[in-house]
Amino acid sequence: MRRFKLVAVGGTFDVIHKGHRRLLEKAFEIGEHVVIGLTTDAFAKKMGKKHRVKPYLERLRMLEKFLENMGVSCRARVEPLNDPYGPASTDPEIEAIVVSDETYPRAVEINRIRRARGLKPLEIVRISMVIAENGKPISSTRIRLGEIDEDGRLLKGR
Repeated sequence: MRRFKLVAVGGTFDVIHKGHRRLLEKAFEIGEHVVIGLTTDAFAKKMGKKHRVKPYLERLRMLEKFLENMGVSCRARVEPLNDPYGPASTDPEIEAIVVSDETYPRAVEINRIRRARGLKPLEIVRISMVIAENGKPISSTRIRLGEIDEDGRLLKGR
């Protein structure tokens, strides 16, 4: 039995790596339905990533294919994320949010915003960063720079 009717999760999902997979798996494990905020191109640009980010529609197609392969498409709703808070800060139906250690402070901020709006705070489900072979967290930036692959394996010559 899943603990929540609606769970939120967000990200850029430029490269769907092992950390993203764990985040999404946890969201679908605890939620009947999951709203996924997908960073828009404009918001991704504002975030100042150290690498090029694939266009929104390409990332959306990759994410939809991943959700289909997971067998959870019918339980997912992907929404454009134009700011760091998204629907998690305004939707009274959302009961929980799944975040990594890196994004935990954002979930705390979202709960502050929800309280100020008279909404019930979200249950924050925090997962540890997924670590690559060299003991450092897996990230899209490290993958884009050719240091590691999507599973955190070190690439030759590094």
